[in-house]
Amino acid sequence: MRDMRWETLDKEYLVKRPWLTARRDTVKLPSGVVMDEYYVLEYPDWINVIARTKDGNFVFIRQYRYALGQACFELVAGVVEQGEAPVDAAKRELLEETGYAGGEWQEIMTISANASTMNNLTHCFLAEGVEKVAEQNLEATEDIEVHIMTTEEVRSLMEKGDMKQALMAAPLWKYFCLKG
Repeated sequence: MRDMRWETLDKEYLVKRPWLTARRDTVKLPSGVVMDEYYVLEYPDWINVIARTKDGNFVFIRQYRYALGQACFELVAGVVEQGEAPVDAAKRELLEETGYAGGEWQEIMTISANASTMNNLTHCFLAEGVEKVAEQNLEATEDIEVHIMTTEEVRSLMEKGDMKQALMAAPLWKYFCLKG
């Protein structure tokens, strides 16, 4: 296969904040074409967790999403801190946001939110057999409800299109495809 990598000729940071970093690159394609404005959003890697209790129910959260203007049902998700393994970030976020921990863990897929303009990946985990071990430990900016849902409730949520976050819908659809 041919090498399709682009050559970076220049990088200029337009915004560099803790939760938003945007840069404008000048790039040269293998064909020789130069693009003076190619925009990249830099983010740390993310995780999300399909968590199932010992009795087979799903641990979901519900929180308000300002950009959409609505409260959404979601999987536990969060940022992988610098130097942290994705599975450790997933376990930390599940415990902090829901108070659930333990179980058997496996990474079921790694996906990109938008490979054309975002430089990070989302590591998606399945945690089977988790149990409540603590109370939530939320940050001041977090307002999260924990919801324990049956398989039928989660399938209905998916089938009705009520799972708005694509990075969460993808691993859930894969889960249901593989597990039936």
